[in-house]
Amino acid sequence: MSAGPPLDGALATRILQRFGIPVRPQATESMLRQLLERYTRIVPWESASRIARRAKYESRDNCPVFAEDFWESALERGTGGTCYESNYAFFSLLRHLGYDGYLTINDMGTSIGCHSAIIIWLDGRKHLVDVGFPLHAVLPLPEREKVAVESPFFRYRVEIAEANRYRIWRRPHPQELVFTLVDKAISDADYRAITVHDYRHDGGQFLNEIVIHKVIDDQLWRFNSDDMPPQLQVFVDGQRQNHYLDGDVAGQLAETFDMDRAIVDGAMRAIDLL
Repeated sequence: MSAGPPLDGALATRILQRFGIPVRPQATESMLRQLLERYTRIVPWESASRIARRAKYESRDNCPVFAEDFWESALERGTGGTCYESNYAFFSLLRHLGYDGYLTINDMGTSIGCHSAIIIWLDGRKHLVDVGFPLHAVLPLPEREKVAVESPFFRYRVEIAEANRYRIWRRPHPQELVFTLVDKAISDADYRAITVHDYRHDGGQFLNEIVIHKVIDDQLWRFNSDDMPPQLQVFVDGQRQNHYLDGDVAGQLAETFDMDRAIVDGAMRAIDLL
């Protein structure tokens, strides 16, 4: 059912050390929550590296970074990615640690097949994990009607929509519907093909805007290049605070999100912000 091979042992050890987690943890729900918590504080959700790679390579076939390359860049350059590469990489780590599951391709509103997520089996029950949004909780799929789970930032609700389809909600948030999970395993070959295709110039996601999300000091921080004037946004008790940037915007972003300055520069140049 799984897509992609488990991560190499030596690389997995480096990741766990960076996460401050024992090298051979038990594949439990508690450990899964801890891995998710550490990931969102160390690896950003970001499109800057994606934009920089699309600008660098003529062929989209060369643009994606899959598990090993994703993690090497995350450890060495502070990068992350958007949903396809982030969830693929995180799932490769989970597989190394003994978790069983599969990758899915899901819908967001009227956009069909535009978002990936992970399903993990725990104690005979399916659980939704998604570092490609990210979701800040491990969400069990309901056996009847719905389930609700609290996280440090949102209260999530999973509702059965129809056979093998679930709606994921969050509160408080102005857009409460997150996405519709399509609970169907996708093969490794198909998943990789979708990832490559998403680097197309005519409609690939997040190729024209720099978006960076990361949990910093237990608060949600965000940057979106479409918001002008340039600003960092932090959400405290559900309320947004804007920190306006001037001067060296790329340098401030690199410092705030602990990312390689050259990658931020490359992305800003690619979309004519430098």
